[in-house]
Amino acid sequence: MGEIIGAGVLAHVPTIVLPDGERRALNNGEESTLYTGLHRLKREVFDELKPDLVIVLDSHWFTTVEFVISAHERRKGLYTSDELPRGMSSVPYDIPGNPEFAKLVGRIADNTPECWITPVDNEHLPITYATTNFLGFLQGDEAWISLSVCQTAEPADFETVGRVLAEAVAQSDLRVVLIASGALSHTFHTLRTLRSHEAAGEEHIFSPASRDADHSVIDAWLRGDHASVISGLGAFLAVKPEGRFGHYQMMVAALGGTECVAEGRLFSEYENAIGTGQVHVWFDRPAGGWTKEKA
Repeated sequence: MGEIIGAGVLAHVPTIVLPDGERRALNNGEESTLYTGLHRLKREVFDELKPDLVIVLDSHWFTTVEFVISAHERRKGLYTSDELPRGMSSVPYDIPGNPEFAKLVGRIADNTPECWITPVDNEHLPITYATTNFLGFLQGDEAWISLSVCQTAEPADFETVGRVLAEAVAQSDLRVVLIASGALSHTFHTLRTLRSHEAAGEEHIFSPASRDADHSVIDAWLRGDHASVISGLGAFLAVKPEGRFGHYQMMVAALGGTECVAEGRLFSEYENAIGTGQVHVWFDRPAGGWTKEKA
């Protein structure tokens, strides 16, 4: 029987893959904790856990009529961002996948009412930097697959997909890590003003309302109070979390939803990225299990 051995909400911001000098220059000469935090996460978590499979819940991969899960034996190529080609250009990636697991997810989805997840192994399927930006920091010998965020999905759909993922993991023999790849509040400053807001300090977050909402979510995560984050999702959507917070919604559903009691560990400070709220929060599997029934 497989198990989810760890999970995290991680920031994939483009600055983490910029050359050192450029990255620091954007932050008044200081290093970003989003950059150093991923290196620490590799040493303290990934190297210790040694997962068989990493599943990236990719908030940049938008699909429309279904969720899609990558089902390749291997994905290999050069990645250039259509959004930011100046900072992410011809970046090599080489990712072993797990088509058997992806197909298992698809079979379970087919037997789950109102759930649509399609495994796709097309060699030309695009990849996004919400997946590739982590590879240079976290990738080991394990397999990596990505799952899209369906842009027409509602909270009930994200919850269903998370439960299907958990069931697929349980039916496998894999030790799995989940990465909810994306931001908290996600409103950018305008083109003519954003260059004045490139530093990491939270005073550059788009608005006080966004900053306060982000802190409320982070504080709840650190307490293991996922129930309050889920119940407050409607209000949080007002500050436009990335991907309608689908990356987190799927992750927490896979961990037990409102019953999840995993307390978060900060692997970065709360940082700005031209108005958006970014942080690395990691959730270790509690000794008694992810949910309070098991604890």
